[in-house]
Order: sequence, then structure tokens, then C-alpha cells
Amino acid sequence: MPGIHVKLSIDPGTIDIRITAHAARRTEDHLGRHPGADPVPLTGEPGGESRGEPPREPTGETGGKTGAKPGGEPAGERALMLPREVAHLLSFILAQVAEGRGLSVIPSRTELTSQRAADMLNVSRPHLIGLLESGATPYRMVGQRRRVAAENLIEYTDRQRPEKRPPPMDAPKQP
Repeated sequence: MPGIHVKLSIDPGTIDIRITAHAARRTEDHLGRHPGADPVPLTGEPGGESRGEPPREPTGETGGKTGAKPGGEPAGERALMLPREVAHLLSFILAQVAEGRGLSVIPSRTELTSQRAADMLNVSRPHLIGLLESGATPYRMVGQRRRVAAENLIEYTDRQRPEKRPPPMDAPKQP
């Protein structure tokens, strides 16, 4: 996206959790009300939300949608159409931030430097290089520098997670 700079990580506490939690609930509710819709229409909210204020409770016979068109869209606004998968991703991001968790977005097919890959695994760079050279995950050399595909690193972390397996059939039962 030339000319557009997006911060690809969010640190906990840097965003208003109240507004984020409302946006997460609204997005999930909207997805539930429009099952199978693709693209998913997202509309604005009447009132002060555009100024970062929390939503107001519906009032009066119009349900708080004064100036709204019959379709529920505020007057003068068009729905933002999102592919369903993007709406689910947005909902997930909002829910994580609302719970106070930080997160990072890594585009697919991204190659990471050995330092960034080590940071993702929360290990030292020399330890990561040992893992790479032992064949734990594929990498490539660019000159004398190692590059690790983000997808390979994610697959490696998935393989390292202990699986919750049921106990063997002949295992003694706990009293």
C-alpha cells in the first residue's frame, strides 16, 4: 500500500479499551445478524461515536437512529463493505485489544531477520541460529544474513506446543 503507513503491532494499554470492547461487540453482533453475507456491510453509528465517545443508549421511537435511512444506515453515510474473512479478523483484533492483550499483524510471505524471528520466539539470536542450523525450521541466506519465513516460524511454534492427548486406554484411572 504505497503512501500508507500502518503500525503492525499494538501494545497493551495504548488504545481505549472501552471503545474497543464496544466495537468488538458490535462487529460480532453484526456478523451474527448477517450470517453468510459476503461482503459484510458495516455502517456508522449515529451520535458521538465518531468523536471517540462511547455509544449512547437508544432513545425514543426511532431507537436512537434519528436521521437514519430505512435500511438502518445513518443519513448521508454508505456502508463499508468488507469481505467476511476480513470482518472476522477485525472482530478478533478488537476482542484481543479489548482484553488488554497486545498483538502483531504479520503479512503472509513475510521474511524475518534472525533478530526479529528470535524476538518472536522470545529467545536469543544465537539460540535461534542454532535452531535454524539444526534444521528446526527452514531459512535462506541473503548474502551472509539469514531470513526466516514468518509462516515457517509459526509452524515451528505450533509444533513445539505440547499437545493435549487423551490418556492411553490402559492407563489406571485416577480416584
